[in-house]
Amino acid sequence: MKINEELSILFWLKRTKTTKDGRVPIYVRITVNGDRDNFSSGKKIHPDHWDEETATADKACVDHQLINSYVTKTKADLERCYNQVAAVHKRVKAIMVKDAYMPKITIEKTLMAAFKLHNEEFSQRVVKGKASPGTLARYERLQDYTHNFLKKKYKCGDMALSDVSTAVAANFYHYLLMEDIGENTSMKYVKTLKQIVDRAITEGWAQFNALKGFKCTYEQPDREVLEMHEIMAIYHKNIPVQRLAEVRDAYIFCCFTGYAYETTYNLEPGNVFTGVNGKLWVTRDRAKTGSEECVPLMPIPLAIIERYKDHPYCRANNKLLPINSNYRYNVYLKELADICGITKHLTTHTARHTFATTITLENDVPIETVGKMLGHKDLRSTQIYAKITKRKISNNIKELEGKLFTPAGKLRKVI
Repeated sequence: MKINEELSILFWLKRTKTTKDGRVPIYVRITVNGDRDNFSSGKKIHPDHWDEETATADKACVDHQLINSYVTKTKADLERCYNQVAAVHKRVKAIMVKDAYMPKITIEKTLMAAFKLHNEEFSQRVVKGKASPGTLARYERLQDYTHNFLKKKYKCGDMALSDVSTAVAANFYHYLLMEDIGENTSMKYVKTLKQIVDRAITEGWAQFNALKGFKCTYEQPDREVLEMHEIMAIYHKNIPVQRLAEVRDAYIFCCFTGYAYETTYNLEPGNVFTGVNGKLWVTRDRAKTGSEECVPLMPIPLAIIERYKDHPYCRANNKLLPINSNYRYNVYLKELADICGITKHLTTHTARHTFATTITLENDVPIETVGKMLGHKDLRSTQIYAKITKRKISNNIKELEGKLFTPAGKLRKVI
């Protein structure tokens, strides 16, 4: 495009550098009185979405707004640089205009680049066993959700960090809800997105995190737990089908240790040790938090471990218990609930919740001790289980009654 009698600026596709996905880098050519120089724009586009005549991206390109904005801004900046150089030098060459323009170029970091930085680092921790593969999968799902959201809401596959506003968080939350994702889960995704941007800020890619203007709120769900009579009904149920009996035993083991599915699946005989009290304990670092879950083994989980010490699967794979895949485990739990007459929804999580509530807190185990056994770094994580249950009220009133009244029902003397 001819800007004036001496200056022309051309945006063109360098097809010799076509990428594997078919996109071509966009280059910028400066021509001053026949003298030329080029530089890469840092942008790529599929040739079918590029209008050679107008040097713009058509609307079929998901990044058309971003690319067209760059074209318009770059032309204006180059013309301004040419005028500045021409005011000082009688003879202007293309490289002089480019050199005047290049210091003004800052390759803006984007949201997807922030994800790449964060997720690659986290992936390295997973390889070293210092982070959970499940958490990495959640970060990767968030990246996919964010990419799809940007395409749907803003018609682009990425966004400069400087363009990320509080409205982006609000719109993203709404998008997740419309994708039938629960309110709490949607809020957690927005909260994690804030963390991704925070990581970019520590790298110096942005000045501030506008997403923090969006306040994340949560509704505390009622966590389903089993009562002791339900636990024992499952434990004592005669189950002739081996696969269901194994799932039952694994589930009951979790009820008395508080271990999550992934932790229980990875337990080995070497995780059992003799504790300071001379009795057997089981320990395992939680990949999720890096905190140790160290639990004394009560008679029921001890009996379950003993039952499977010579199991073919356990011997062949050096496992403490024969555990199915997560999917099969949850499917079999539904079948187990039906057989045992349990109407509650049994999942890999309900056993952990049951340990925290029915087994420990309702029996006056201090919340700090419970948090340590659950592998929580923050006591706030444990406090979500510390709701007042009818059983807890009953235990407390029974203790209070014993202090105030005699077995005959007479009020004790108050000293």
